[in-house]
Amino acid sequence: MAYAVHFGVSVLACWLTAQVLAGSRWTWRSPRVAILCWQAIGLAVGLSAMGLPIALGLAAYDRPTGSALWALATDLGHGTLPVGVGAIHLGLVGVGFGIGAVLLTTTVRSLHAAVRAQRRHRDLLTLVARRDPTVPGALVLDHPSAAAYCLPGVKPRVVVSAGTLDLLDRAELAAVLTHERAHAQERHDLVLLPFTALCRALPWFRWVRDAHERVALLVEMRADDKARELHAEGPLAGALRRFAAAGNRITPAGTLGMGDRDLDVRVQRLLDSGPPPRLIGAAALSVATTLAALPISLFLS
Repeated sequence: MAYAVHFGVSVLACWLTAQVLAGSRWTWRSPRVAILCWQAIGLAVGLSAMGLPIALGLAAYDRPTGSALWALATDLGHGTLPVGVGAIHLGLVGVGFGIGAVLLTTTVRSLHAAVRAQRRHRDLLTLVARRDPTVPGALVLDHPSAAAYCLPGVKPRVVVSAGTLDLLDRAELAAVLTHERAHAQERHDLVLLPFTALCRALPWFRWVRDAHERVALLVEMRADDKARELHAEGPLAGALRRFAAAGNRITPAGTLGMGDRDLDVRVQRLLDSGPPPRLIGAAALSVATTLAALPISLFLS
């Protein structure tokens, strides 16, 4: 029973940590560290949700979950079960593995849906997009709406619309292109994938959906930081303002778009943010890593 309590405490600690992290503004100054924290919390939640019913079902073995599962497999192979392990307990073990199967299945389905959408859009780009010498390394869509996005994948594409070329000056456009290339280089689509899967697997948990929104914003802030390193905050903030004022913005499914979310917040952050809070970030990362390490250690013991 003690190991089930550990998993339960882990779930509660993840929820509390997520609430604190969601309400903290230091994350805006250290988006990369905050993303790592959210990833650790997401891993801990998934493993703990799986481990809690398994640990309850195997409480009679009074040993860590990994060892208890091995002992159960050995007993089942011999056709015997210890006292205190019956159909209900085996059912709880099945529930735990069912949760793991749901998480794995939703992750695979989310990945498949994203790859399929990206493949369709890549095929479309070969038909309607064009190269432009004024925008090296990017494809141009002859569309009046404001659009600048990264189509991720093994061979990523950066796409801008003709409307964006008319909207931005040269410095702003360069900052936007760097922003989109940062999405491709750091594979932010894969960063978001586990949270998309968690939302599908645990749709009744509002804080899971909130975590997805927070990570999506942090991903954009991380790409903003990469653009700011090369172009300073002025051109990028100007580009964000122009996107915010644009009436029509498009971001196709399966892509990561410059003007996709919270433009005003991102502009304010660029103008006001101070140096990264290294001490707070290190402490938060230590807590999140510990949360992830607890269920992993129970499964491996």
